[in-house]
Amino acid sequence: MNTYKDKKVAVIGFGIEGRDAIKFLLDKGAQVTLFDIKDESKLDFGEINKEKISLICGSGYLKDGINGFDYIVRSPGVYPYIPEIVEAEKTGTIITSAIKIFFDECPGKIIGVTGTKGKGTTSTLIQDILKAGGLDVYLAGNIGKPFLELLSKLDENSWVVMEMSSFQLIDLTKSPHIAVVLNITEDHMDWHKDRNEYIEAKKNIVKFQNSDDYAIVNDDYDLPRSFEKYTKAKVVYPSKYDLDLPTETKFNLRGEHNLENISAAISVARVLGIPEQIIIKVTESFKGLEHRLELVAEIDGVFYYNDSFATGPQPTMAAINSFDEPETLILGGSNKGLDYSELRNLIEKKENVKNIILIGDIGEKIGGGIKGKNIINLDRGSMSQIVDIARNVTEKGGVVILSPAAASFDMFRNYKDRGNQFKSAVLNLKSLLV
Repeated sequence: MNTYKDKKVAVIGFGIEGRDAIKFLLDKGAQVTLFDIKDESKLDFGEINKEKISLICGSGYLKDGINGFDYIVRSPGVYPYIPEIVEAEKTGTIITSAIKIFFDECPGKIIGVTGTKGKGTTSTLIQDILKAGGLDVYLAGNIGKPFLELLSKLDENSWVVMEMSSFQLIDLTKSPHIAVVLNITEDHMDWHKDRNEYIEAKKNIVKFQNSDDYAIVNDDYDLPRSFEKYTKAKVVYPSKYDLDLPTETKFNLRGEHNLENISAAISVARVLGIPEQIIIKVTESFKGLEHRLELVAEIDGVFYYNDSFATGPQPTMAAINSFDEPETLILGGSNKGLDYSELRNLIEKKENVKNIILIGDIGEKIGGGIKGKNIINLDRGSMSQIVDIARNVTEKGGVVILSPAAASFDMFRNYKDRGNQFKSAVLNLKSLLV
C-alpha cells in the first residue's frame, strides 16, 4: 500500500535526511513542500527536480505556520515540540521523520546504536564483523547511506546497522530488533529542554521492543544499565572488563572507551552467531573512524592525533585517559551549554597533561582556570599557528591531541573541516621538516 500517494507532505529541513525524504516522497507520488531556514539560492538540489516541489525558504519560513498538510516530516535538527509542529498536530496532521518512515518500510532487521559518544565506531565495527560473517548488512544514517535510499536494496534477510541520535529517537515509536546502549552522559543541551529529556529520548531505543528482540546495554555504568527496566527484550550486558577473548588479542584502537565500543560490537556478533575467529580477526584489524582519536603522523618523536569529533567533555576525557605519554591538548570551540568542571578536574589531576592550547569562543571558559599546566590562549589563531605552537611546546615522546570538547562552528564549517585542517597543518609541517 502506498501511504503517501497524492498526500500533501511538508518536509522541514533540507539536510541529509530531508533530502532523502523528499526523493522517497516524490517517488511515492506525494505533493511535497520544503520548508527551510536557508534561502532557496543557497540550497543544492542536485538530482532532485525542484520544479516538482513547492518551496518556503528563508529566515521567516515558519511565520505562517505549517497548516493544511497530511504529513509533516521533520529533519533531526528540528525540535519536534516547536509551536508550529504542535499546532499542526492538533489539527490532525501526522508528524513523522525519515527514520520513522524507514522503520515502517524496512523489510529487514534493524540494529540501532545509541549513546553519547562511540555510536559511529561501534556501528561501523558491527557492520564489519557481520559482513565478514557472511550477512547481508548495511550501514545507514549519519555515517552510512541515507535510510530511505537503502530500501530498494533490502529484503527480509537484510540487516541494517544504524547510529541513532537523541534527535532521531525523541519521537520514535518503534525500536530496533537489536538495541545497543553505550554510555550516556550529557550532550546537546542547547537543543534539548533539559538532561532528563535527553535521557528519555534515548530510552525509546528499547521501549518498544518485544520478547524476540535483544537489548545490549553497557554494564560498566548505572545509566545505560538502567535501560533494562524499559524493555521486554532479552538483555545482554557487555563490559570492557570482560571481553572474553584470548589474552593475546591486540587492538589498534586506543583507550578504555574503545574497549566499551568493542565489547558492545562483540556482543551483537555473538547474539547473531558469528564465529569467534571472525570476531577476533575483524576487531584486531579495525582501525577506527576518521576524526576519532585518529593518528595523523609522527614528527620528530611527537605523535599527532585528530580527535575533532570530540564535541563535548566526555570524549575529550576519554582521549586524555588513552595516553600515559606527555600530552599537549588543544581545547575549545563554540558553546553548546555543557558543563566542563569534570574535564577541568581531570586535567589538573593528570600529571602527563603538560600543555593546553585554548582556541575559539569558549577556549578560555573551558581551560582558563586550570592550575599547574602551561596554558596558551590562541583565541582564533589559524590551524597552522596552533600546530606550530603545539610542536614547540611538546617534548619528544609526547602526543599532541586535537580533542576540543566543543562544537566547531565558531571557526570551522563543522568538526570534519576542523579535523581536516588539523591534518593538513600537521602533514604540511611534516613535509617542511623532511
